[in-house]
Amino acid sequence: MPKFLIWIAVLAALVALPHGLSFSQQEILVFLTINVLLVASYRLLTLTGEWSLAHVVIMGVGAYSSALLTKKLGVYVPVSMLLGGVIAALIAVLLSFPLFRMKGFYFLIGSFAAGEIIRLLWKRFRDPFGGAKGIKGIDPMPDFSIGFYQFDFFEPTSYYYFAGVIVAFCLWVLWRIEKSPVGLTFHAVHWQDKLAQASGVNVRAYRTLAFAIASGFAGISGALLAHYVGTINPNAFDIDLMVFVLTWAIVGGTATFYGPILGCVVLTVINEVVLRELGLEQMRPLIYGAIMILSILFLPNGLESIVQKFTKRRAAEGAPERSPAE
Repeated sequence: MPKFLIWIAVLAALVALPHGLSFSQQEILVFLTINVLLVASYRLLTLTGEWSLAHVVIMGVGAYSSALLTKKLGVYVPVSMLLGGVIAALIAVLLSFPLFRMKGFYFLIGSFAAGEIIRLLWKRFRDPFGGAKGIKGIDPMPDFSIGFYQFDFFEPTSYYYFAGVIVAFCLWVLWRIEKSPVGLTFHAVHWQDKLAQASGVNVRAYRTLAFAIASGFAGISGALLAHYVGTINPNAFDIDLMVFVLTWAIVGGTATFYGPILGCVVLTVINEVVLRELGLEQMRPLIYGAIMILSILFLPNGLESIVQKFTKRRAAEGAPERSPAE
């Protein structure tokens, strides 16, 4: 089947998907769409070999920034979402000065400490961050019509379509960045940093660039979340969610663009369909931890390796047989 027909079928399925779900399942679909952007942005950071524990807090920076811009300054919601991403990227640049003086394990711990400092600032200052209770009554996305469809953003289906368009565009930008010379340099910084440095590549500048870009898109995902749920607080961006992001990335695999997205979708389905039906939601962190350990032990390249094996086998079966004379 031609590729464009496959993409049209996928698009049609994504458009029709919420109409076959209950209201609560539609809400889960919205959160899944936002989480896809979060984990895809995290992968961009891992291209340089750095694994941050502050990515979810950076997502919160975008959420808080967008919420405050709308509540305090009356900024139009779509503009505040974009500015939330920009502010998250700027905060990442500031954090990069101390963090990129560290490497490996020290960077991991340093990023966790930096994230906790930001979260404590949100808890400490009631004005403007709302303290431990956070910010409530965040302005929703204003309703609008495109003629044949009326977007009512109190309905999860409308927000799913809106978030889906934003996330699809962001994923396209992330994919283009990875395929560009800048993305190839990110790979070089990861695998051959000494050689890249010897070739004149400013390794620290490229690590900072990846950190800032990944944080910018994480900030947009946070803004999407804030204007959907209408309330945010520091606990919404704690280490528990960061563990889930790590699990999505590790279980899905980070060698391909779709690996972390695959991990996010599969684990969300397991969580919301299997664990909820079995009444094991309270054990989710335990089960997620077990899945991550089992994945590292028995599927070190993640779920993406299964897809790659399947596609290579299909390609080999579809290839014309060559005679010995050829």
